[in-house]
Amino acid sequence: MEITRTFDIIDLNVEKYPRKDMYAGKQDKEWITWSTEEISEYISLISYGLLSMGYKKGDKIATISPNKPEWNIADMALAQAGIIHVPIYPTIGTDEYEFILEHSEVKAIIVGNKSIYNKVSPIAGKISTLREIFSFDPVDGLRQFSEIKEEGKKSGPETRDELERIKKSILPEDIVTIIYTSGTTGTSKGVMLTHRNLVTNAITTSKAHHLGYGNRAMSFLPLCHVYERMVNYHFQYKGISIYYVENMGTVSEAVKEVKPHIFNTVPRLLEKIYDNIISKGRNLSPLKRAIFFWAVNLGLKFRLEGNSSFYKFRLRIARKLIFSKWQEALGGELQVMVSGGAALQSRLEKIFWAAGLPVIQGYGLTETSPVIAVNPFRLGEIRFGTVGPVIEGCEVKIADDGEILCRGVNVMAGYYKAPELTAEAIDSEGWFHTGDIGIFEEGKFLRITDRKKEIFKLSAGKYIAPQVIENKLKESFFIEQAMVIGENEKFASALISPNFGFLHDWCSKHKIQFRDNSELIELPDVIEQFSREVKEVNKSLGEHEQIKRFRLVTEEWTPQSGELSPTLKLKRNLIAEHYKDIIAEIYFSGEKDNNVLSKLKNGINGILKNLPKF
Repeated sequence: MEITRTFDIIDLNVEKYPRKDMYAGKQDKEWITWSTEEISEYISLISYGLLSMGYKKGDKIATISPNKPEWNIADMALAQAGIIHVPIYPTIGTDEYEFILEHSEVKAIIVGNKSIYNKVSPIAGKISTLREIFSFDPVDGLRQFSEIKEEGKKSGPETRDELERIKKSILPEDIVTIIYTSGTTGTSKGVMLTHRNLVTNAITTSKAHHLGYGNRAMSFLPLCHVYERMVNYHFQYKGISIYYVENMGTVSEAVKEVKPHIFNTVPRLLEKIYDNIISKGRNLSPLKRAIFFWAVNLGLKFRLEGNSSFYKFRLRIARKLIFSKWQEALGGELQVMVSGGAALQSRLEKIFWAAGLPVIQGYGLTETSPVIAVNPFRLGEIRFGTVGPVIEGCEVKIADDGEILCRGVNVMAGYYKAPELTAEAIDSEGWFHTGDIGIFEEGKFLRITDRKKEIFKLSAGKYIAPQVIENKLKESFFIEQAMVIGENEKFASALISPNFGFLHDWCSKHKIQFRDNSELIELPDVIEQFSREVKEVNKSLGEHEQIKRFRLVTEEWTPQSGELSPTLKLKRNLIAEHYKDIIAEIYFSGEKDNNVLSKLKNGINGILKNLPKF
């Protein structure tokens, strides 16, 4: 059957991929599964219920919830009823909630639980179009999502006929969702995506791997983000069962229970997995530690093709002795991980592939539904350090200034209520300006080098691409996050948020005592260790790129504390404002040192001038 709208995927599953565990989620610490037939019926009942309650095609309904099967049920039910879905991150602030809900003109909100409702309720009365709030989980005083289902059961033949009429009227080019980009600066923009945008992206990216009917996926990245949402369509299109994890803190437990064959991830999570494994390796007995790091060092030399017979022999030993434990920690049946959202360090690609845990990297934006390019899980078509070849149905060219431009069926319909911003983003020839800088390797593999708006100039006119340097810094076990600074200054510097867990262990081993993190980052031994880490990175950088000064900060940067966007990107303007005094001290002290030297030089010259001539 032809799949042109998101909800067509449900009919495809009923017809082609019937199974007992189409979706699964945890309730009271037990995994509950829904069959294909149960899901199809549940979706229809929600659509009937919404229509019988007076919601119409073209209305907007928001969801604010962690991952759960009901999220996907709501998404499909809204889509086939012609209601536009506005998914919102559960972690944003109340000001942003108010802006998005008012700007999108939502008629209803479905929250995930009581804690989210407590964040939304203070501003609910300010949303002029809002009629009511529902909740997936029971919340006192709120109508439950299940009540919509009960309304659907009560609805008559008229509602069922109306739904069929609406479904037939929905075209592939109709708007199915408005996703507000979190952005690292400025107000969020509502990206309007069509059925065609999302469906073609799901079908095209489904060709990137061999998994399908009978396999299991685990979903823990936010479904409100287009990346996880589109790949959920992709999983369903291939008949893959999806197990939803609500709490990121329970991922390590869930992965052992579900034993997934595939999941989506982001580089930061892979970095944390790797750092955690390495940290445990350091605590092994001397003999086991030696074997552990022999295997790690061997893995870091892994190549996709061209490994010698001797290397393969040693790798088989390393996989049996060490890497098999890594596989067990990730469920024991994992065949592929898909990484997106930010650049993945090449060392992580190498080590995970060597460990028998292949990771393929892709690239895209909310505005491109999202995938533009991806490394398919096929040797010869993958290149470490790149995001792979451009997908079918999408064109990419590199502008004269290095910006990546994209054109194709994956490009958004535009920004909601912002035609002027749409015109800025999509030029008259249909090219979407991504804001990313990149190059093609061998004319085929796309490599992202930085964000156009984040590249800056030093006072001497030399350009700095901060993301490249930041990723190198974050390869250190001591560094959790880093932000490179120095626009219009004489040299580049960095603000560093340490990996305090690792740093505390290091201090314990070296018998370094401290009262709190504020005292810790001022200790000479700690500063000296970070200096060594920075110097090591500087060896791989050009003279003008090298970090001349750095300062450690006591805060751990997270989306909740505001320094990172929900997709874990640095909010540079906010961080710069928060640490403006430290940044001023970095560069003022440099100027002060230069002034002292200048005065000293002038003084010496004066003395020399006044000396008697012989």
